[in-house]
Amino acid sequence: MKKFLIIAFLSLAGSTCFAQGTSTTTPYKTELQKLLTLSGSEASFKVAIDQMIGTLKQQQSDIPAEFWTEMETELKKTSMSELLDLLLPIYQKHLSIDDLKQISAFYESPAGKKFAEKTPLILSGSMEAGREWGMKVGQRVVDKIKEKYN
Repeated sequence: MKKFLIIAFLSLAGSTCFAQGTSTTTPYKTELQKLLTLSGSEASFKVAIDQMIGTLKQQQSDIPAEFWTEMETELKKTSMSELLDLLLPIYQKHLSIDDLKQISAFYESPAGKKFAEKTPLILSGSMEAGREWGMKVGQRVVDKIKEKYN
């Protein structure tokens, strides 16, 4: 079971991370990278990595702390480049390079900078609220099942 969880985590992390320098840099890709950095998305992804590692540490308390430190460092070094490669076609499908430039201009404004700075904190709080909400919804479903079928 423990090996399965570690393999599942590595697969998930690998599917949402980036290997630096794996694809050609284009003007669109450069602008998207700028937007992800300015918007705080890059920092938010790093927060998500911290939270995944934290959860797995709790579930796998017998794994040495050094392993988790190494994994966190490795994922933070490589993940943004890999994620950028995965996000690129999605953004290209929906936004032009001019759209990216205009959105980046917002993030260069005082309000945009503040929003970007607070995004990791908002994401972290939102993830916690989502977990709490999910538990409540799940409990309501379980209670309703018990009420109707027991």
